[in-house]
Amino acid sequence: MSTNNHQLDHIAISVKSHMLLRQLLHENPILEEIMRNGRNETEVLVGVRNWVLDEIKKHPDAYQFYKREAHGREAFEKLSWKDFAAIRILDYIDNAGREFEDLNLRGEMAISNPIHLIWLAVSKGTGGAKPFFFKDMLMLFKQFRGEYKRSIPTKEQVEEWMARWCSGRDPRIVKLREENKDRILKIIIRLIDSGEVNDSRFYFAEGLSKEQKYLHALDWWDNHLFHLRFAVRSPDLLNEMLDNSLDPDTMKVLYDAASKGIPFFVNPYYLSLMHVRVPYFAVGADLAIRHYVIYSQKLIDEYGKIVAWEKEDTVKPGEPNAAGWFLPSEHNIHRRYPEVAILIPDTMGRACGGLCASCQRMYDFQRGNLNFNLDKLKPKQTWDEKLDNLLQYFEKDSQLRDILITGGDALMSSDKSLKKILDRVYQMALNKVEANKNRVNGEKYAHILRIRLGSRLPVYLPQRITPELVSILGDFKKKASEIGVKQFFMQTHFESPMEVTPEAHRAIKLLNSAGWTVTNQHVFTTAASRRGHAAKLRKVLNEIGVINYYTFSVKGYMENSFNFATNERAVQEQMEEKVIGKIPKEYYPVIKEFPNNADAIEEEMAKLMKESGLPFLGTDRNVLNLPGVGKSLTFRTIGITRYGRRILEFELDHTRNHSPAMQQMSKVIIIESKSISEYQRQMQDLGEEFEDYESIWGYSIGETEQRIPIYDYPDYDYQLTQDFTNL
Repeated sequence: MSTNNHQLDHIAISVKSHMLLRQLLHENPILEEIMRNGRNETEVLVGVRNWVLDEIKKHPDAYQFYKREAHGREAFEKLSWKDFAAIRILDYIDNAGREFEDLNLRGEMAISNPIHLIWLAVSKGTGGAKPFFFKDMLMLFKQFRGEYKRSIPTKEQVEEWMARWCSGRDPRIVKLREENKDRILKIIIRLIDSGEVNDSRFYFAEGLSKEQKYLHALDWWDNHLFHLRFAVRSPDLLNEMLDNSLDPDTMKVLYDAASKGIPFFVNPYYLSLMHVRVPYFAVGADLAIRHYVIYSQKLIDEYGKIVAWEKEDTVKPGEPNAAGWFLPSEHNIHRRYPEVAILIPDTMGRACGGLCASCQRMYDFQRGNLNFNLDKLKPKQTWDEKLDNLLQYFEKDSQLRDILITGGDALMSSDKSLKKILDRVYQMALNKVEANKNRVNGEKYAHILRIRLGSRLPVYLPQRITPELVSILGDFKKKASEIGVKQFFMQTHFESPMEVTPEAHRAIKLLNSAGWTVTNQHVFTTAASRRGHAAKLRKVLNEIGVINYYTFSVKGYMENSFNFATNERAVQEQMEEKVIGKIPKEYYPVIKEFPNNADAIEEEMAKLMKESGLPFLGTDRNVLNLPGVGKSLTFRTIGITRYGRRILEFELDHTRNHSPAMQQMSKVIIIESKSISEYQRQMQDLGEEFEDYESIWGYSIGETEQRIPIYDYPDYDYQLTQDFTNL
């Protein structure tokens, strides 16, 4: 046991903890008897274990799941609410005394031994466990006794929650944003007139009237370069753009962020989506947007000490990454799975159209690898040669069939740069096809089936989706289809129904017209995790022809704790809200055809929802992107800290392929950055009634959902080699 944890064992618990402990013992006489009669920790652990084992053995399905003799979605769905509790108590005991590195606390060691902490509190009044810990224990044993029951909300209740959240296409919201645009443009005109901003593209000729300047600026609004040029980089300008509506506490946080060196970059269009004059019919509706723009105190406190979440971010040259893959460049190619790798170009595509407060790459901003000095990010002369070398990695690999071009943001690249990248990707794909002609069946390599571009600009800056860009994408899709590429996806990040604006809708229509299917990866932040919010987002996205792909729990450690919605909430959302959009299997063949008819996808989705009676198509999977090993929501809660923060043990997603090296990996441990109690308080601060979330305490097990066939790779008409390269 570490010295620090040993010292904590001797710290007295608080009055509040004593009160919760007294309630826990009063409600559980058997537990109290075990605690008071146990002479030491071992006797107590054995006593509780035998008590719970006697109960769980009455339920063979639960006992098999606990023993890991049964697993998977089918076995998970057989568990009762009481079974969840019994398995968690037994997992706590089986893992008692284990030490875990807590990267939320900058690498301090955390020891999980909750039964020991209860015994210390009972016998000595010590152990240092906080009220958040005892509240979790109280709810756990209520669940085990069968007194804390799960009440699944009705479809009508979920739709009532959904109705609270406005879409950005609501005419009332559109009108408010026109007011915001008018104010922001007048401020930009002042900046130009005063000489504070000089630009060779966006300037006013001598002698223009006030009205003429405004009309010029109004035209500029439709130009994405205008928004990048006039992106807000300081707290004072942000406040001015928001009509000086930010309170002093928020401004202090922003000033502290600036002094810490945290980059600040928000474009005018995206700022226009935030409320200044809060409408009675949409109170709090813009919070998911606001929390993307406004930094938290936790982020500021941790900045400079942030630890990389993604193991790819710390790959050493010449050594395999966490999934066992050798890479030609640790900065330009990321890879986890056999079939797909990420290409990050050395172009403006390394930048973004804005910095999200919960960005998974904040570690790279901290060490200076990422920034918003856009001039320095323009491609160097050596990029052409480097690009060819990087794409040879895909060409010579036996299993790669899917390339995701991202960054940063793929659409931050200029049209010229993006066309060059796509042309080289086309040549690489053609080379794979030609090389296969000389290989016999069973030795043939996977050729490219899927091309993806990762971009938040359809959301952050939809003006970037121009006819010229669409022409490049359409031409590429046409010629790549002729050599066997089957799927063309634009992956974006809509975070809130309020981001689904008329401008975003036009951008999606243009992308669909080029034959590209738009899919959404939703980051499940605290504000976005409010009841019905994710469900409403799915609905409004389906209405504009976007397919929901993933709902991600927030990555990162304590720096992201403000925006972190616990994994328990992700399971609750999956089981209680998304379920109203569960797609009957009879519709799978119809959905699978959507990408083959992208220019009609909006109409086809509307037709299917009408026919099926579904409010939205639940095609996404709720997951956490685990450090270095892929996406999963398959976990068991095996521990809890004195502070009430749960310790989850994740397994790989067993529904998809992994590299052989991954089979040797131990399970992945995640210590959550906030307790359920802290999440509860935060939701109440956001105006939520926590009674609506009451079942969250009991979701201590997760199981990854099956993939919808729309995301399956098309079959080859030849036999693929079983050999791996670059491994």
